[in-house]
Amino acid sequence: MTTTFTVADMTCGHCEKTVRAALVEALPGAVVAVDLAAKTVTVAGDAETAEAAIREAGYTPAKA
Repeated sequence: MTTTFTVADMTCGHCEKTVRAALVEALPGAVVAVDLAAKTVTVAGDAETAEAAIREAGYTPAKA
């Protein structure tokens, strides 16, 4: 299952790397796509785990 989150407080390349790393750690092998300009993150895997990983990284995801 693929889920897209809007992460409004993801504002720079460092934010993007932090969110991507958190998702890869929480969901090993998951496909993660980040669109910094649109402030969206799309991840294949468990949506609840992905959302929790983004929150633990210090960001505020909202399902798009």
